[in-house]
Amino acid sequence: MHSWCRILSILALLSSAVAVPASSSVTSAPAASPTVPYASDDPNYPLWNEDEDIIPEAIRGTLGASILGPQNIPMELQNPDLLAPPTTDAGSLPNFKWPFSLSHNRLQTGGWARQQNINDMSIATDLAGVNMRLEVGAIREMHWHNDGEWAYIIQGDLRISTVTPDGQVYVGDVSQGDIWYFPAGYPHSIQAKNTSAGGAEFLLVFDSGSFSEDSTFLLTDWLAHVPKEVIAKNFQVNISAFDHIPASELYIFPSTPPPLNIESDMVIPNDTPMPFTFAMSQVNATQAPGGSYKVVDTRTFPVSTTVCTAEVTVEVGGMRELHWHPTEPEWTFFVSGQARITVYASSAQATTMDFQAGDIAYIPPSYGHYVENTGNSTLLFLEIFRSGLFQDISLTQWLALTPPELVKAHLGLDDATIASFSRVKQEVVGPAH
Repeated sequence: MHSWCRILSILALLSSAVAVPASSSVTSAPAASPTVPYASDDPNYPLWNEDEDIIPEAIRGTLGASILGPQNIPMELQNPDLLAPPTTDAGSLPNFKWPFSLSHNRLQTGGWARQQNINDMSIATDLAGVNMRLEVGAIREMHWHNDGEWAYIIQGDLRISTVTPDGQVYVGDVSQGDIWYFPAGYPHSIQAKNTSAGGAEFLLVFDSGSFSEDSTFLLTDWLAHVPKEVIAKNFQVNISAFDHIPASELYIFPSTPPPLNIESDMVIPNDTPMPFTFAMSQVNATQAPGGSYKVVDTRTFPVSTTVCTAEVTVEVGGMRELHWHPTEPEWTFFVSGQARITVYASSAQATTMDFQAGDIAYIPPSYGHYVENTGNSTLLFLEIFRSGLFQDISLTQWLALTPPELVKAHLGLDDATIASFSRVKQEVVGPAH
């Protein structure tokens, strides 16, 4: 009897084990929770500016300590975000700031020139720059070089000329805010006109980070190293015609200003298919919420195939929006005002630096960054790219055009915040609301 009961109990247990389970409703996954801590809300404004009468300290909040050793106070006043960096900075990026004030200046009769290249900033591999000054009538002598040359007029008026490999000629005048471009190997000249009292000052940018202003091919230097008999044979004139050619290079030298009427300065009329100058000063800027911008690339200045630019103004409290350039390295020159830039280089690496007029920033392709006006006047700067075409990607536009649930999953933002993001590039934004 007991054995039969035991057998029935076992059969009942097996029956329950193989029975089909009752259907159940599917429940949603638990609410998302952060896999890492939330970002800090600690303020990270610059702690002082260059005009303050203070002794800077390497302290931000509870971090850091006072400086017991010697200090270069003027330098530290100009660089608050290096001495007391934002807590969002991390890692160690190569230096991406160079002031022309630290460049050795080459003084000549009639002007001067100072440069920045890869020897000054190792990160600046694709672009280099020269700041040059010519007094009225002074000439940067006829020359050429292996790299393309792009120029921006800071002040004054200049006359330039070039001849193409096909024997075509171009002579042109440029003024403050205008630009020119000479392709690699094209011979050219630069001379200050007498239409402004002080002559001219301008910026030259070259499409190679290793360019050196001291290694260009100069007319006088070449002929000083060619036997005069060969020179006479080449030009098919008497050797005595070359009795007064210089024994060494002139580089920058004084001369009589060019005639006001440019046609009277031409051997033949200009016959190049495209102009080598562009009157950017006459282009109307596009207005943005926090400033303005002009873009000049091969769509408007087709001869400039290796360098393009954006001229940007940022009003007080405004900012060039968070963005990056997909494949173009950026060489930034500050014309006026004060700014700071944080560069994000992936792999949890970010560095913030401060900039004044005359400073250069270099930002490699795809590095995320912004340019914030930290002064009390309008900021003016040039974004110059090693490319014929200007391109940028706006962080705001990217998030605004991405499926909202993806953005929400990444950043924990609510629907109203995501919906407020501009679907159109702002380029320059105003102060925070």
